[in-house]
Amino acid sequence: MSRKRTEENSIWGRTYGWIDRRLKIETMVGYMSHKVVPWHGQSIWYFFGGMTLFFFLVQVITGILLLLYYRPGAESAYESVRFIVSEVSFGWLIRSMHSWSANLMILFAFIHMFSVYFTHAYRRPRELTWISGIALLALAMAFGFSGYLLPWNELSFFATRVGTGMAGSIPVVGDFLLKLMRGGENVTGATIGRFFGMHVAVLPGIFTVFLALHLLFIQRQGMSEPPEWETGPGTVRRYMPFFPNFLLRELLVWLIMLNILAVLAVFFPDGIGPVHWPLGQKADPFAPPPLAIRPEWYFMFAFQTLKFLPAHVLFIEGELFGIAVLSLGGLVWLFIPFWLSRRPHSKIKGPAKILGWIVLAFVVSMTVLGYILE
Repeated sequence: MSRKRTEENSIWGRTYGWIDRRLKIETMVGYMSHKVVPWHGQSIWYFFGGMTLFFFLVQVITGILLLLYYRPGAESAYESVRFIVSEVSFGWLIRSMHSWSANLMILFAFIHMFSVYFTHAYRRPRELTWISGIALLALAMAFGFSGYLLPWNELSFFATRVGTGMAGSIPVVGDFLLKLMRGGENVTGATIGRFFGMHVAVLPGIFTVFLALHLLFIQRQGMSEPPEWETGPGTVRRYMPFFPNFLLRELLVWLIMLNILAVLAVFFPDGIGPVHWPLGQKADPFAPPPLAIRPEWYFMFAFQTLKFLPAHVLFIEGELFGIAVLSLGGLVWLFIPFWLSRRPHSKIKGPAKILGWIVLAFVVSMTVLGYILE
């Protein structure tokens, strides 16, 4: 009893008590200690959402460090990036970690999305969790697109011109979107300002809102249980306490991801294979475009699909037709939980998996073909 009273009267005890009376830490610890996570043969997929969150946090930290030296503008962007990688202590490492974590964040977001789909974790009442997750994936890809131009090198300049030009081909609103993104008719220094503002202010703000909603939905609804647990009366159900058991496993996975990120950033600072970001030459609007202009790997499936289309499909321009079909497919994928949740799981399990494999095969095959046929 005296020992406990001594601990409570220590500096740490008094500090913790002062904070607890204001933030109710004990209440949060008690809430977390009562939370459980379903533990089964597919529980490994639960960790991929946390991996995506980890790489986003790395993005925030490294992005803030890069902001200390980066200067947007046609005359200063390229020089500031070159100064970061060549003059700033460990600047090359921070840029490499920022680039690698961006690609890994999108990769794990895709894996997380398909794992949620194939484990049917989108079913009622988790439709809004699915929608907020798809929105986060779209915003992560927008992060990649807006950040691609910021070094203002040759490849990023012409790739951005092609990408914004595709948006400009949309009927009615295309011209407005093109001028909105470029800040005029052409890709100029004003475009860097637009993309920089989107990359460091607008997109992070929107992303934070959707991330908070996504995490709130998960906390309120808990981890999705396998459908077999709902239909099988004799199924053995196993659960793991979220705190500290699952949380410690999550932190261990984060530590492993940090080590993988560090190895990639140190040994492949400019990327490797199709995932690369060499600084190259400064953008010159009057120079001829490079022989191979291609988007980032996560846009390649859409880019290659548009390349396969003929100049005209019936009376519609081929590129416009492809954009319309891909947009419609994205909307169907976004709202598919509302359609599948209306039917018993036993009836939609087979068709839902077939549809998922078709979408996955299409994305992977178009991406691979995009690099083979370049």
